[in-house]
Amino acid sequence: MEINLDASTYEGEVLKSDVPVLVDFWADWCGPCKMVAPVIAQLAGEFAGKVKVCKVNVDSESSLAAQNAIVSIPTVILFVDGKPVKKLVGAHSLDDYADVIEQFI
Repeated sequence: MEINLDASTYEGEVLKSDVPVLVDFWADWCGPCKMVAPVIAQLAGEFAGKVKVCKVNVDSESSLAAQNAIVSIPTVILFVDGKPVKKLVGAHSLDDYADVIEQFI
């Protein structure tokens, strides 16, 4: 299951999480984001219980985008112990994302 984040839930869901967190920064108007969305949903199912998968709409949550230095979308960041450990910019394959996750679980 994917969790939609906003400024009020970000700290608790991402920075204070006791499991790794994959955060997808996206927007409705972004074509590559729409291509990545089903891949992110599949990751949420495959890694359920091991990794938390979250989404941030950069249009409605511009402060979170700025806080994470998002300059291009889609950007997917893996957080471990509240710290960003890997950032993937642009559309990537399921295997690319899974490989990153598997390095940290």
